[in-house]
Amino acid sequence: MLNSARNLYLICYDVASPKRLCQVHKFLLGYKVGGQKSFFECWLTTAELRDVRRGLAERLNEQDDRAHIFQLDPRQKINCIGRAQPVNTSNFMIL
Repeated sequence: MLNSARNLYLICYDVASPKRLCQVHKFLLGYKVGGQKSFFECWLTTAELRDVRRGLAERLNEQDDRAHIFQLDPRQKINCIGRAQPVNTSNFMIL
C-alpha cells in the first residue's frame, strides 16, 4: 500500500446541469490520481474523504444529481480493457 493513512476510492458522478457538472469536475480534479470523465480514482485520508463528501454535497442538487464513493482494495488485480491503463503508483507522492 502506498500510505497506510490513505485509502483508494472510486468516485463517480452523474450531474444533470452543465454548470454543476463543471463545478463537480473541477472540484474533484484536485483529488484524483487517475480515472476518466466522471470516474476518478483518489487516494484519500479520512479528512480528505470528509472534505470530498462535503464538497460534493455543496455542489450537487439532491433531486437531480448523484455521486457514489466506493472504497477500493488496492491489493486487487486491475483488469484493463481497450485503451484503459492502470494508474502508475511506483513513483507516487502526495504533497
